[in-house]
Amino acid sequence: MKTVFIGHPIGGDIRNNIEKVLKICEEIHNKDLVPVAPYLTSLQYLNDEIIEDRELGMEANHECFRRHYVDELWLFGDKISNGMKKEILLAKEMNIPVVPKTEGTRRDFEEFNLKA
Repeated sequence: MKTVFIGHPIGGDIRNNIEKVLKICEEIHNKDLVPVAPYLTSLQYLNDEIIEDRELGMEANHECFRRHYVDELWLFGDKISNGMKKEILLAKEMNIPVVPKTEGTRRDFEEFNLKA
């Protein structure tokens, strides 16, 4: 069974982005693949618009990578956000494969890889 971290922009239209992530998780979850998006839990009690709360939530996300809890980082959405860039860098540092799954994330990932 593979565990994949779902990377998706959250800022801006937070509620709508949460719904998008939940739909992605529902669509890909099966007996061979478990999606994880710990920030969905954090957003129930942390405010993404408050810098301290956002940083606390991001640090919790990063623990998934540091502890090698996830097998891969999958990127969704129409772009790669700044938070996702940090997740990409950490995944690469931990030798965790990064897989862009949408046109926007593939485009940004190619540009980001040239600069990273």
